[in-house]
Amino acid sequence: MLTFRGADDYLPRMDDRGAPKPKTSVIGTIALVIMLIAAAAFAVRSWTSIEGPPLPEVGYVAMTIGVVFSLMIGFALMTLLFYSSRHGYDERASRDMRANNDREPQ
Repeated sequence: MLTFRGADDYLPRMDDRGAPKPKTSVIGTIALVIMLIAAAAFAVRSWTSIEGPPLPEVGYVAMTIGVVFSLMIGFALMTLLFYSSRHGYDERASRDMRANNDREPQ
């Protein structure tokens, strides 16, 4: 049976600045590079093996608009993410990480 021991056991360790950071393993890095190469090779092979009539100019225009719109949305959301993080919108309301959230406000 799984039991939740509470945030008091976990939160103090999150703020431990002196703890050594875990190192990435060489095997993990190699596996990631191999998966990236395999995914790129699959994408290229899939794209070049498509048969049929060539894409008309309207199709290229629609694809370009879709790609540009998707990139604009992605850039806007990432900008908002970094803005909120750097201007303190992501901070906790209480500085005490072990504060009891069930208490009444004072």
